[in-house]
Amino acid sequence: MSGAAIDTSDEWDAILARLLDLHPKKIDLSLGRVVRLLDALGAPQDRLPPVIHVAGTNGKGSSIAFMRAILEAAGKSVHVYTSPHLVRFHERIRLGRKGGGRLVGDAELAAVLKLCETVNAGAPITFFEITTAAALKLFSEHPADVLLLEVGLGGRLDATNVVERPVATLITPVSIDHPEFLGSTVPEIAAEKAGILKPGVTSIIGAQPPEAFAVMERRAGEIGAPLRVAGRDFFVREEHGRLLFEDERGLLDLPLPRLVGRHQHQNAAAAIATLRAAEPCIPITAIELGVATAKWPARLQRLQKGRVVAPAPEGAEIWLDGAHNEDGARALAQAMADCEEKAPRPLVLICGTLASKDTAAFLRAFKGLAQEVLAVPVTGEHIARPPVEVAALANAAGIPAVACENIEQALRFLAAREWALPPRILIAGSLYLAGEVLRFNGTPLL
Repeated sequence: MSGAAIDTSDEWDAILARLLDLHPKKIDLSLGRVVRLLDALGAPQDRLPPVIHVAGTNGKGSSIAFMRAILEAAGKSVHVYTSPHLVRFHERIRLGRKGGGRLVGDAELAAVLKLCETVNAGAPITFFEITTAAALKLFSEHPADVLLLEVGLGGRLDATNVVERPVATLITPVSIDHPEFLGSTVPEIAAEKAGILKPGVTSIIGAQPPEAFAVMERRAGEIGAPLRVAGRDFFVREEHGRLLFEDERGLLDLPLPRLVGRHQHQNAAAAIATLRAAEPCIPITAIELGVATAKWPARLQRLQKGRVVAPAPEGAEIWLDGAHNEDGARALAQAMADCEEKAPRPLVLICGTLASKDTAAFLRAFKGLAQEVLAVPVTGEHIARPPVEVAALANAAGIPAVACENIEQALRFLAAREWALPPRILIAGSLYLAGEVLRFNGTPLL
């Protein structure tokens, strides 16, 4: 990459701030602008390591975490591109190397952002498009065995959909989310996700609503994309404290995932099926180790120390999750119900959401499970839903609720009570809230 090295550690932050102003809209789905910039950068999308492209509504990040852990356990170097970040932008770009990857460094991030800004020369382009171009430029210049590439939004017109020949694609479960951009029905959203399918490239299809799968199957037939489908071509179940995965190659008897919740069993299965399509010789020992050790922040993450934990009731369990839509809430509620069955405790939901999300549907998943809701703001987000509105929606859903000024006040509110059993506290409702909690708590990132 051309350009002098940049030593100022915060220069990348200043450049990112400028990039936000290059387009009047935060989201404007199109491929034209990013292709123009990539061409001017020398088409780095054509010089990438083998790409596994991942779309879907829920489970993309966790599935990628499983794939990365398995591949690294097999001795592979793995680039990873995900979004959004939780605490620092660097989380979006992970550069692979033998023995485990690393997040992009300050100087190299600043250098590639400055290059993209210069080459773009002030032309309209969205923040995600220009930063995706920057990531692809970096990935093209650092050798690796695999690139795990996560779609930002949708698929068909997402800036990541410039890779013409991935080695495999994966579509995780689809549900209603971002209807203002992707459509208001599951089939409409599924059509956008199916836009990553490529002729002759095997696509793994995670567990889907029938109406979503019908759209994907039709698109695959139109372009000649082979499908491997959850519940048809591969299966997963828990049995005697083990995770059993089965496909045409046989049965794998695996440890349960470190990531908590039944939904993670499906994510692990999709990851294994994808790797068996893209990397047929992955050792069983690597699959075992990857499933058992994969980590992904803010996906039912247990917080056991830090500034968030300190003011909580003594002995409380504190869980953090980025779920923010109805299907994510259902999976989260099921996981909390499973925890309740194993070790009963009163469940308190600390919830902050964005106004663009169906908060009422999210909260309804916890009716009869959560004892109460403490509503908090999502700081710094202009479309954050006010806590009084979140509390009102929780009360309307039949869950007693109050509004709080912030997370710390909510925890102190709980600590001021006497509990027969220390509560199980779940903080959820927005990835942005999850990031805020991790930042405040001082939790190390991966």
